[in-house]
Amino acid sequence: MNPALEYHQLQTRRRFFQGAGLKVGGIALAQLLGHRAFAAQPPAGGGVHPALPGFPHFAPKAKNLIYLHMNGAPAQMDLFDYKPKMQEFFDKDLPASVRNKQRITTMTSGQARFPVAPSKFAFERCGQSGILMSELVPHMKEIADDVAMIKSVHTDAINHDPACTFVMTGSEVPGKPSLGSWISYGLGSESQDLPAFVVFTPTFPKASQAQALFTRMWSSGFLPSKYDGVALRGSGDPVLYVKNPPGVDPSDRRAMLDALGKLNRKTFDRFGDPETQTRISQYEMAFRMQSSVPELTDLGTESKATLEMYGPNVQKPGTYAHSAILTRRLIERGVRTVQILHRGWDQHGNLPKLIKGQCMDVDQPTAALIKDLKQRGLLEDTLVVFGGEFGRTVYCQGKLSKENYGRDHHPRNFCMWMAGGGIKAGTTYGETDDFSYNITENPVHLNELNATIMHCLGIDNHRFTFPFQGLQQRLTGVEDAYPVQGILA
Repeated sequence: MNPALEYHQLQTRRRFFQGAGLKVGGIALAQLLGHRAFAAQPPAGGGVHPALPGFPHFAPKAKNLIYLHMNGAPAQMDLFDYKPKMQEFFDKDLPASVRNKQRITTMTSGQARFPVAPSKFAFERCGQSGILMSELVPHMKEIADDVAMIKSVHTDAINHDPACTFVMTGSEVPGKPSLGSWISYGLGSESQDLPAFVVFTPTFPKASQAQALFTRMWSSGFLPSKYDGVALRGSGDPVLYVKNPPGVDPSDRRAMLDALGKLNRKTFDRFGDPETQTRISQYEMAFRMQSSVPELTDLGTESKATLEMYGPNVQKPGTYAHSAILTRRLIERGVRTVQILHRGWDQHGNLPKLIKGQCMDVDQPTAALIKDLKQRGLLEDTLVVFGGEFGRTVYCQGKLSKENYGRDHHPRNFCMWMAGGGIKAGTTYGETDDFSYNITENPVHLNELNATIMHCLGIDNHRFTFPFQGLQQRLTGVEDAYPVQGILA
């Protein structure tokens, strides 16, 4: 919705005439805006998080999104992109014809050599689909037939912050809405007592090389602020001040909010700012979360078998495993989008040891999440995405041995997988050269991946726009991006 139209649409009659008076221009403007505002009226009802009129554009295959972001960029050739011929090139220079003068980061541009570092980890074909996976992810091997492995993802950015901003907002420039915010804005949520978009930033192995996370990855950008993602904390109260202070009764809190609501409504009557209504609705959501969040985080109703499936850390708040099981519980309660951002994947050195620790943290809970959703009948309605912001180089950064090596950033190709509603399970899509350096078949740009996500949720990304800075802004950018048909069910 156009913010200017929303402003006029939400104005009271008294406030309008206070500002416009009886000026002819004001009356003419009112007539012009009246028809357009009427056409943009929000849907009647729809609960706390209503969808936009006309959304979804077509029948969706998935109703919810879970995005598992491995922040720092997992090495694709050590996890999912098996390259056995690299063994013949151990410690030989990467051929110039392969690199082909592509840009590299300043962290390795000064190296005298670019020696090839083959993966030290064994791979095997998994399930009936035969998808290749590394020994580092033994539990993900068990869900191979549920995923579509995309080996040819590529991006524009070569450094972490712009790349992470790009993967979540479709732009390297800060200030754009995140994927979860776009979806919340368009589709709303079925939950009445929880936010439409929830984010986890779990702990990670202490030895890991971690990048900073910025709230822009779950920010609403230029969309109304009520579409911000709500981050649930891993220590203390999941939400700050979710509990009443000592001596404050729930009825006292209710009386305080009622009084505050009256003041905010008077402010809105005077200024007509839509963000005032956002403030009122967010205060009310916070009040409902005082009961819904404790119920959400109480794992006492989970069976022993389910808890064991997620691994030994499942009952430790703040861990990836704990975040994963809460993610399933959020999806059950009607939350539209849940995002887990796991840090520590930036392995410029000592990669074999560090990536093993990262995989031990996420492998079992990730596989358990897919299995858990599937056995509860939720996977067919939920789209799950797993991946990082770019890939890593086949050549070594720093000292090289067969047991130890590091890898630099590589945006030209990396692996991501998707599972659930709308996705063709047991599929491998795209291919790279023998060095996992260049795409040789079916390239997939990140904007095309986001277009695919929206398609599974029943959204035509070309028709989903928001006016800002003179453009009809889209998550997928101003250039055309289409869903990847080869991975759609």
